[in-house]
Amino acid sequence: MTQAEKSEAENGKEKEKEQRGVKRPIVPAAVPEPPQDPIQSDFIVVIHPGSNSLRIGRATDTQPAGIPHLIARRHKQASQPTYRDKWLLRDGLSKPESNEQRQNGLKMVDQAIWSKKMSNGTRRIPVMPEQARAYNKQIRPAILDHDSGAKWTDTSHQPEYLVGEEALYVNPADCYNLHSPIQRGQLNIHSGPGGSLTAVLTDLETIWSHVLQKMLEIQLKDLKYYRCILLIPDIYNRQHVKEMVNMLLMKMGFSGVIVHQESVCAAYGSGLSSACVVDIGDQKTSVCCVEDGISHRNTRLCLAYGGSDITRCLFWLMQRAGFPYRECQLSNNLDCLVLQQLKESFAHLDQDISGLQDHEFQVRHPGSPALLYQLRLGDEKLQAPIALFYPATFGIVEQKMIFTQHRSHSDPEDPHDEHYLLATQSKQEQAAKAAADRKALPKTSLYDESRGQDISERSHMQESELGSSQNECMISGNDSEEPLAAMFSRKTAASQFDGKALGLDKAILHSIDCCASDDTKKKMYSSVLVVGGGLMFRRAQQFLQHRILNKMPPSFRRVVENVEVITRPKDMDPRLIAWRGGALLACLDTTQELWIYQREWQRFGTRMLRERAAFVW
Repeated sequence: MTQAEKSEAENGKEKEKEQRGVKRPIVPAAVPEPPQDPIQSDFIVVIHPGSNSLRIGRATDTQPAGIPHLIARRHKQASQPTYRDKWLLRDGLSKPESNEQRQNGLKMVDQAIWSKKMSNGTRRIPVMPEQARAYNKQIRPAILDHDSGAKWTDTSHQPEYLVGEEALYVNPADCYNLHSPIQRGQLNIHSGPGGSLTAVLTDLETIWSHVLQKMLEIQLKDLKYYRCILLIPDIYNRQHVKEMVNMLLMKMGFSGVIVHQESVCAAYGSGLSSACVVDIGDQKTSVCCVEDGISHRNTRLCLAYGGSDITRCLFWLMQRAGFPYRECQLSNNLDCLVLQQLKESFAHLDQDISGLQDHEFQVRHPGSPALLYQLRLGDEKLQAPIALFYPATFGIVEQKMIFTQHRSHSDPEDPHDEHYLLATQSKQEQAAKAAADRKALPKTSLYDESRGQDISERSHMQESELGSSQNECMISGNDSEEPLAAMFSRKTAASQFDGKALGLDKAILHSIDCCASDDTKKKMYSSVLVVGGGLMFRRAQQFLQHRILNKMPPSFRRVVENVEVITRPKDMDPRLIAWRGGALLACLDTTQELWIYQREWQRFGTRMLRERAAFVW
C-alpha cells in the first residue's frame, strides 16, 4: 500500500470516529409502498346485489349476467315444513285499517288524474271499474296448448341447493326452502329458518360463487387473481357491509375489494358529475344528492316501497275490475311473475290514454295447459304507477316506511370511530362553533318558548336517532359542512313524516331541500336522475317532471332555468346504470388508492373501510 493510500485510510477512520460522536436523529426505515400494478379490468368483477335481481360481471363486459337473487335449499329432514320468503306479500297488508287506507289513497290518485288535463286541453273522463267488470266476469280462458312448455326444475338427483331461475321453478311439493338473502336493500335477517346473519351470508356466498363459476366461467381457486367492486345501498348497515367484505376477501378469496355506493356509481354510469339520484328498485326506493362523486349523507332517504308494491296494487285494482285469472295467488311466485309481466306490458303514466281498452295475456305454468285470457281495463293501468306518489294506496299499515342514515354502533375493531372523535374533540371548538351558528340564525328561531331551550341543544339530543352530516364533518373533510339551520330543518321534517309513507315527488323535494347551499339545490333540480327498474313506464319522465315543477318552492321556480328528469341516460337500460358505473370506476387511476387487500383486511379489519372507503364510513 502506498503512502498516499495509507493517509486516505487513516483520514477515513478519523471521520468515522467523529461521526460516531455526533448525535443524529434516528430516521425510521422507509416502508416500501406496494407496487401499483397496471389496471387489468378483465380481472375485476363488479357485483350489484339487489332485492330481486343479482347483476354480476367483469368490468370489461358490455352487460352483466343477471339472475333472480334466490336460493332454494333442500330440507335436512323430509318431515320439515317448507319455508318460502315472500315476494309480493309483506307485513302490514292484512290489518283492519289496510283497506280503508287503500281506498283513501285511491281517492287521492283519482283526484290527481282528474286535475291534470290531457295534451288537447280537455280533462279525462274517469272510467269506473264496474264498466269493465261485467265483461271480465264472463271471460273464460282459451286453451292454446295442452302442454304449456314450462317445466319444474328437475330435483331427482336431490341437489343441496338451486340458484336463480332454477330456484324459482322448484315444485312447491319438493322438500326445498326458498330464500331471498336481500330484502328492501338490506340483508334479510329474520326469525324463521335460514334467517340468521350466518345463514344469509352463506346464501350470498353460494349464489355469487355459483354465478362466477357457471356464467362467468371463473373457477373459485382462481379468485386470488381477481379483485371485486361491491355496490352497496346509500343507507347501509355497517355490520352487514363489514361481513360481506370479510366474506369476499377471506371466504371467497378475492385479492382485493372496493366498496362503493349505488347512487355515486349511478352518477358515474350516466356520465353526470352531480345529480339527485332516484333509485326505484323492486322493494325499496332510495333518493340521494350526489355532488362531484360524493353522496351527501344528510340528503339520503330510503322509502320502503318499490316496483313490487306497484305490481300488488295493480292486482288489487284488476280484481276490482273482475280480473279473469281467478286462480291467481300472491303467495305463488309463478303467479307473481305473471302479474309483473302484466305491469310491464300494460301500466303507463300517459294521461292521454283514456277509456276502456281490451288486452290479452297468457298463463304458462308447469304441468298445466297454456291458457289465453282476454282482459278489459280502464284507469287501473294509470292508477297503479301513480300510487308511487300516494303510497297510502299500497295499504301498508303499522310499518316503518322511511329510513335515514343512523350513526354507527361502536365496533371493537374500530376504536377511533366517530364516537371517539366526538368525545375527544375540544369543548372550546364546539362552543365556538355553536356560538357562530347562533349568530347565523334569525333570533326568533333560536328559542323554543314552550320548552325554553336552544334549538341547537334539541338538535344535539336528536343526533343519535337521525345522524348528522355536521358530525360527519368532524370525521372527514370529504363532505361539505351542513349549517345548523339546514340540519335542524331536516330533522324537523324527518320527525314529521316518521312512520308515515312519503310520496316519491315529496321525497325528491325533501332530499334536495336538505342540500347545504342554494347553488347545490339548483344543480340538483336541473339534474334528477332516475335509475332502477321501478319506473320504466311510458311517459314517466314527463309525469315526474310535471310533479316536481308543481311542488318545488316558488323561490327556486324563478331561478332554476330548467328542471330536467333523466330516465334513460345515453339510451341505457336504467336497471344496469349503477352496475355500469361500478365497471367504469374500476378503470379510473384514482380508484387504485381505494382497494382493500386481503392481507390488510386480515391485519386491520374494519379500520380499512374507514381509511379506504370513497365515502365517510
